[in-house]
Formats: sequence, structure tokens, C-alpha cells
Amino acid sequence: MIATAPARHNTSIKWLTYMMFLMFALTTDSVGKIIPEIIKAYHLSMTAGGAPQYATMSGIALAAIFLGFLADRLGRKKTIILGLTLFALNSYLFAISSSYAVFLVLFMGSGVSIGVFKTGALALIGDISGSTVEHTSTMNKVEGFYGIGSITGPAIIVWLLAVGVSWKWIYLIAGTICAVLIVVAALVRYPTTMKPSAEPVDLKRTAHMFKNPYALGFSMACFLYVTVECAVYVWLPTYLTVNKPSSALIAAYAVSIFFALRVVGRFIGAWVLARWNWTIVLVLFSGAILVCFLGAMFGGINATAYLLALSGIFMSVIYPTLNSKGISCFPKSEHGAAAGVILFFTCAGAVLGPLAMGAVSDLFGGLRSGFVLATSFAALLFLGLIYNWAANPTRAVLQQSDATDYGIVEA
Repeated sequence: MIATAPARHNTSIKWLTYMMFLMFALTTDSVGKIIPEIIKAYHLSMTAGGAPQYATMSGIALAAIFLGFLADRLGRKKTIILGLTLFALNSYLFAISSSYAVFLVLFMGSGVSIGVFKTGALALIGDISGSTVEHTSTMNKVEGFYGIGSITGPAIIVWLLAVGVSWKWIYLIAGTICAVLIVVAALVRYPTTMKPSAEPVDLKRTAHMFKNPYALGFSMACFLYVTVECAVYVWLPTYLTVNKPSSALIAAYAVSIFFALRVVGRFIGAWVLARWNWTIVLVLFSGAILVCFLGAMFGGINATAYLLALSGIFMSVIYPTLNSKGISCFPKSEHGAAAGVILFFTCAGAVLGPLAMGAVSDLFGGLRSGFVLATSFAALLFLGLIYNWAANPTRAVLQQSDATDYGIVEA
């Protein structure tokens, strides 16, 4: 399998991919600011109030697992345009809706459309990368732009609420950006990915990946990481609303600070991971995350606010690196299906993690119990990445991928 692409178009494709990730992050990572408004408006418990997160991530997960193969069958361009079109239309429907039940349908619709174009975009990154190392570096840059959207979205929500405007406007803003990206996506020339003619590209092949140890290993690592990340951006705003730190500024902008540090870390990580061994980098950063969560649990509310915001710098490189290495374990003709499986587990973590935190918090009478659960997830992630560093089970398959998919042979 060989992917060919006009080199002069790679820059345009990369920027299109960067902006797609930035655009949908405006909505997905604003949910922590939306949830308190939903809880107040509809008088919900914390478990029920987290439904916008559950619906969005369930939609992404379902699209990733059932439609991820479209990136390999239809091609990256058609899949991306299809997903972007669905996202734009769904976003504009928020403006004419007021029922909580309708909102949940729209949150799920948003997730489904993201799942479609995101798997296409993730597969496209492999097409324009010259090695598995470059793939990881590019993935960190892409997630860096996602992080910019993660910072901007919650900040826009804070501003909208401060001036008395509905949070729904964040979806109208994202939908308008999406409309522009559809035009750009239609005009840009994409690389052509050659598929083995005898290989069926369908849901059955995606299901077969669930038996692959590399797909499952990286998927479970992404699952654990996302449960930890979501603990911060989904529930920290609510936690700081109930338990106020001494600084009103940190209470209002802790999540934005978290995302800002994550962005800085990802752009630095794109440089670091091109030079240092990725397995040890992940061990060090996951260990630092665990320290932040332990400090938050044993310190007071001020320690919780500052340490969980600080954890963003250490979370920066973990997900894009795990995602990249997991996808790179497969030929480029299977990148869409591989991305879909990993994305499914990613979204499962984004649903089940906050859901479990909300349920535990309701059961034990406070969100601190939920953050104790999140700390246990951080510990499991750390232990798993220690194993990955010590055993390095993917060394051979990544070297083989460099030799066959990218034409690189180690000296």
C-alpha cells in the first residue's frame, strides 16, 4: 500500500486538518461550562446534568465504530466533507431549539458528524506523513490546534454568559466556521491512497480490529487517559462552583488555564517527540499527572484548582502520541478503521468516566468522591505506560511500518 500526494498540497491539507480540530473543540470542550447552566435550567442531578457530554461522546463513538471504515472506502475527501456538512447543519439547529430532549438529540448528532470527519482527518494525517515519527509529531501539532479550540470555547462561553447571551451561540459560531471549511475541503487536492483490491473495506474489517492486540492496547490506554482528562474539563467547573477557591479568577478560568497549558505542551511535544523516545516521555508525563491528582485530593480546594489546571501541561503529549502510535501499527489502507476503533474507546472513556464520576459523586454526596475515582484512573494509566516503556511491545511493528509504508530502513 502506497499513498501518493502532491507535496505542494500538503501544507494546505495540514492547515485544513488543524482548523477542523480547532473548530469542533470549540463545542466538545465547552461542555464543562454548559453543564452547570443545564443543571440550573432543568433542575437536574449531577449524573443527569452530564448528559450533554454523554450524548456528544456517544455519538462520536458510534460513528467511529460503525462509520470509521468510510475513510478507507469512500476516501478521505468525501468522508471529511460529509462529516463537516452534517456538523454545520446540526449546529444551526441549536438556534431554534429549547427542549432539553431536543438538545440531547442535537448533542448526539454533533458527535456523530464529528466522528465521521474526524476519522477521515486522522487517516489523512498518515497519508501526508513521511514516517511514524513524523506522524506522531504531526498528530501533536493537530491536537495542539484542538487545544486552541479547547481554550477558546470555554472562554467564549464565559463571555456569552457574562453579557446575558445563551450558550447556544457557541454552536452557531462553530457551524459558521465549519461552512467555510467545507468550501476549502472541496477545493483542496488530496493524496490518493492505494487499497489492496482483494481487501473488503467494511464494518467487518473494523470489527476484526477488536481482536488485534495493538489496537486494543492503545485503545485501552486512550480510554484511561480520557477518563482522567474529562475529570478536569467536565467536572472541575462544577466542583469549583460548589467549593469556591480563594481566587475568583482561578475559579472562572481553571479549565481555560488547563487547556492553555495543554496547547503549549503539545506544540513543544511535537518537537520533543521527534528527538526523544516516546515511551519514556509518556511514563514521565503520566507520572506527573498522577502527582497532580494526588496533591489535589490531599490538599485543600486551592490546591485542587491549581494542581488540576497545572496537569494540562503533562496531559499534552499523551493522547496524540498514543493515537498516532496505535494508528501507525497498521498499513495506511487501514488507518481509517484503526482510527475509528481507537476513537470509539476514546469516546467510551469520555462517556463512562464522567458518568462514573457523577454517579459516585451523587452516591457519596460530593464531587470529591468523583475525583478520587479519577485519581485511580490516573494510577492505572501510569502503570500501563510503565509496562509499555519496559516491554516496548510495538517496537518491531512500528519499524516494519516505517520500512513498508514510508520506505524507511534503519541503518
